[in-house]
This record gives sequence, C-alpha cells and structure tokens, in this order.
Amino acid sequence: MAQVIDPNELMFTAFQPKTSNRFVLYVDGVPSFICKKVNRPTIAIEAKELDHINTKRKIQGKATWENVTIEMYDPVVPSGAQAVMEWVRLGYESVTGRAGYADFYKKDVTINVLGPVGDKVEEWTLKGAFPVNATFGDLEWATDDPINISLELAYDYAILQY
Repeated sequence: MAQVIDPNELMFTAFQPKTSNRFVLYVDGVPSFICKKVNRPTIAIEAKELDHINTKRKIQGKATWENVTIEMYDPVVPSGAQAVMEWVRLGYESVTGRAGYADFYKKDVTINVLGPVGDKVEEWTLKGAFPVNATFGDLEWATDDPINISLELAYDYAILQY
C-alpha cells in the first residue's frame, strides 16, 4: 500500500538560517569587539570494535573535544596582544619559568550566536578553556593590513545551552 505524503512535508516551510557573521565571543580579560572569527566546538567520538563470535560489533568509545581557534584584531588600545599574553602568563610565565595552577589559567568561554535582531539564538559554553597556541601575527613593510592574533584554545568540554 502506498503511503500518502504529509502536506506539511511537501510544501515550503519558512525558516531563518543562522549566519556566521552574527556572534559575540566572551572571554574574561579579552574585549569582545576584537574577536573577528571563532569556530564552534567540534567533538570526535572514537568507535571501539568488539569481537563477537564470527563478526565484529562497534560501540562508542571516549569523546574528545577538538581545540577551538579564535582570530582577533590587535588594536592599539586596548592591546589585544597584551590581553592574550596576560592569559598566557596565568599558566606559564616565560621570565621566571613559573607554571600556574589550573584554577588560575582555566576560564569559561561563551559563544553567543545572534539572530537578525540581535537576540541570542544559540549559546555555547566552553568549560575550562586555556591557551595552547598563540600567534601574534606577521609584520611586513609592503602592506598596511591590520595585525591579527590567532589563539588556539583547549578545553575540557562544551555545553550547548540552547
């Protein structure tokens, strides 16, 4: 017997897509307006293979949250490089070689995706984020492009609030 298609599935459904240029990134100590690009969290779950008689079965293994990269402008005031280095120094002070406690350098990072009128339509919270790689940009005589900072963050896990 043939199935009848539901008219709601057949007809056009209006929707508003999220766009990549509407977001605000909140990191304690880093001004939000200098953050120009961030990738949303990515999770990788390994598959475990189990031998079962003459076949193999798969189950979920451990999950790993992949690092997130933030691209920022480096304004003169407030200095983006200074804000990033202050966070880096909480975990490692290059002058003295002192390493910090996780309670000092781990921070919660919030990514808010905005709707067309500026309302929050999605919120990610990265728990226990800390810098693992900071690149302070290139200097070049032949260009007048703005200097960019790239900051790679590792974190314990992410929560999609809504």
